[in-house]
Amino acid sequence: QVQLVESGGGLVQAGGSLRLSCAASGRTFSNYAMGWFRQAPGKEREFVARISRTGGRTVYADSVKGRFTISRDGRKNTVSLQMNSLKPEDTAVYYCAADSDSGDYSSAGSYDYWGQGTQVTVSS
Repeated sequence: QVQLVESGGGLVQAGGSLRLSCAASGRTFSNYAMGWFRQAPGKEREFVARISRTGGRTVYADSVKGRFTISRDGRKNTVSLQMNSLKPEDTAVYYCAADSDSGDYSSAGSYDYWGQGTQVTVSS
């Protein structure tokens, strides 16, 4: 089992920044690629970003590319999402997730463990 706990969400004005963190505990953190997803009201959960087990590779959704940065700290067992130039359409509950076997990185079904989510609200 892997336990994931997100933090850092909140209310921010358009153009502002937030940094989300996800603390992992349980099994070896380095065994998992980590991803961030988000879900807005009435919409399906969508892929945001992913980082490989070693941190050497990252991939982003087109909608956040150039604005968001995913990173991980193996010593602290954390994964972070730095979000800049936020837009109202970024408003959603953000979830971090762990993937043990490198499935389809953009599919929520590929991920084995999920956090409880943290709300991000961007006002216009």
